Amino acid sequence: MESFPYIPGTIPANPGPLARFLPSIEEGTVSAWLGKHAKLADWVLDPFGISPRLVLEAARAGHRVLVTSNNPITRFLLEMAASASGEAELKAALAELGASRKGDERLETHVQNLYLTPCEKCGREVQARSFLWRKGEDAPYARVYECPHCEDKGERAVTQVDIERAQAMAKSASLHRARVLERVAPLDDPDREYAEEALQVYLPRAIYALGTLVNRLDGLNTSEARKRLMTALVLAACDAANSLHSSDRPRPKQLMVSNQFREHNVWMALEDAINLFSETSSKVPFEAWTASAKIPEGSISIFDGRLKTFAEQIHKEIPIAAIIGAIPRPNQAFWTMSALWSGWLWGREAAEPFKVGLRRRRYDWAWSATALESTFRHVSELLVLGTPMLGLMTQTEPQFLTSALTAASVAGFDLSGLAIRTQHDPVQISWMRGEHLKRETRHADPEAVRRAMGIHLNERGEPATYLHVHAAGLIELAVDHSLKETQDDLDQALRRTQMTITDALTSDALFHHYGPGENVDAGFWGLHKYEKESLADQVEMQIVNFLQKNPDSIFLEIEQNSYSHFPGLLTPSKALIYEVLNSYTVKEKGAYHLREEDKPSIRRDELSTISRLIEMIGERIGYRTHREDKALVWEENGEVVRAFYIFASALVGRAIRDNQYPVEKSLLVFPGGRASLVAYKQARDPMLAKMMQGWRTVKFRLVRALAEIPVLTRETFEEQVSSDPVEKAEGQLMMF
Repeated sequence: MESFPYIPGTIPANPGPLARFLPSIEEGTVSAWLGKHAKLADWVLDPFGISPRLVLEAARAGHRVLVTSNNPITRFLLEMAASASGEAELKAALAELGASRKGDERLETHVQNLYLTPCEKCGREVQARSFLWRKGEDAPYARVYECPHCEDKGERAVTQVDIERAQAMAKSASLHRARVLERVAPLDDPDREYAEEALQVYLPRAIYALGTLVNRLDGLNTSEARKRLMTALVLAACDAANSLHSSDRPRPKQLMVSNQFREHNVWMALEDAINLFSETSSKVPFEAWTASAKIPEGSISIFDGRLKTFAEQIHKEIPIAAIIGAIPRPNQAFWTMSALWSGWLWGREAAEPFKVGLRRRRYDWAWSATALESTFRHVSELLVLGTPMLGLMTQTEPQFLTSALTAASVAGFDLSGLAIRTQHDPVQISWMRGEHLKRETRHADPEAVRRAMGIHLNERGEPATYLHVHAAGLIELAVDHSLKETQDDLDQALRRTQMTITDALTSDALFHHYGPGENVDAGFWGLHKYEKESLADQVEMQIVNFLQKNPDSIFLEIEQNSYSHFPGLLTPSKALIYEVLNSYTVKEKGAYHLREEDKPSIRRDELSTISRLIEMIGERIGYRTHREDKALVWEENGEVVRAFYIFASALVGRAIRDNQYPVEKSLLVFPGGRASLVAYKQARDPMLAKMMQGWRTVKFRLVRALAEIPVLTRETFEEQVSSDPVEKAEGQLMMF
């Protein structure tokens, strides 16, 4: 398998509508990959259609993008993203919707009044931004508001008025519930019970507010363009108004009400949705797919239906140059909500093709592999041999990765590259359309899997997450075409793969588990001994060398260079790169350059100075000092009292591994600017953290201060070095 450097991208400032259910894709990744694998105006296919951002990026790069989507919600989001709706247009649409009548009131006022609450400070009624609930209770326990009169704001306990209003709304809930259910599944519909179950994630007030908005949409006499904008805002409100919002489940996958959740103000959700749509769209030509359509370059063609139907229609008549796509992870919550929202917004007919999302309640990894295998197989039918494919996988866990790689292999795709940065980032997978019918499958070789995982860990030079180790084993099995044996079904294949990897890790004394309990997928896995420096140390050296040759580089250039040196499963995290830059560089006008004191010649002189000062301090307090291998040693009566390892860098791992003196007598000496980087390495590497137990650290500035003390004693020295701990890293997430 070829070396596959991770393709860096940028995190969008605005995640866009329904972001908690959609893949979190970085911008720039897809266009960079297509730049190497497809020409401008080439046909590119996204067979999954679940990431509007990915499709728009490919079209903006100049390609003709085909998208298949049988989910009305994701299809609508893509169309809205490509229509470049401006803030002014969306505000005008909301104003028109709000000005329509509900009885004797404006609709805006009517919906806003549902969320009135008395200000705790001045007593006037204001709109609550949200109410806080506990699962199973009949009234909220707190509200969040900002009073425009006295400026009191924040979270406050509910009043009796709030409780009575919530309970009164619940008394009339059955009527409003029946009305919204009718739009999805009437009484005689076999899916009625599933729609009723899905509706349990909405409180009575939310059901009434959303039902009222949907009814007004139906009755408005306005242009189709204006109604689409209103529909988009209402869709965002449908997402905001359910009880799947909680801090412990920011990306819900199951249709379960959280133990504590927020009831958002529906009208404020409509207002907030304006920025969600206006800031994440861009004008890209798009149209519904027809076989006779002439699709210009830089545009999108959307097939409304299943990929199987599309493949049957076009066969290989379109020369598809590349496949891109965010690989869908099973999400019962989103798929169920998609069916519900489709019925609300466009009627029962629109929801019908996707109502399977209402019925299914359980999605296991065998189901996922079966669905993905079907998709890959239909895609394969459209391609010539050698066609490349880029799959982006978010919210990745080992079983999800196993499912996708197995499905692709069974469908005839050859794995050509796989890169993981951290378990929190998108996994990037590269395939080539290979031979399907003539492919021979092999029996999994546990020894080969064990060897592959050991090679990866040794190359890494430090423990890795289970996801990385698992991926190393999967790559070996995928390249060897042994993810699924001929006689196995997909469920058996997934279980066999998991057993092979688990046995390889747990039955060999070569591997060491750093983690709580006996679960193999918890914590980290490493070797007892490494032949290479730790990945963190390798990255530090590489970045410093790069900046010595390329001063004033921007972060993207530094990141790309790091990824090219450490491809695939060795990809360093952004946090590690930032920690190295924070330790060594100054940022000016967006570019990084080494600090003056970190230039090689100056650091060499400083190392010599610090060594002389340590020798002088030792002699002043009565020790004999001399060099012994890589350590500066203090002796008394022929016995080593202190051993100092002096660095200009944060490459402390080598000294700790090679140290031949008692830990309690050994000290690490480095510049103060390295302290945060050393602390970060210690926090991300459980092996290094264990090795550093008992070690004391001394910063250069303390050495200088000790040298200037007029009367220095051994007791003073011990007190000072004991009070100079490694500093915690600040400002960066610990992304391992």
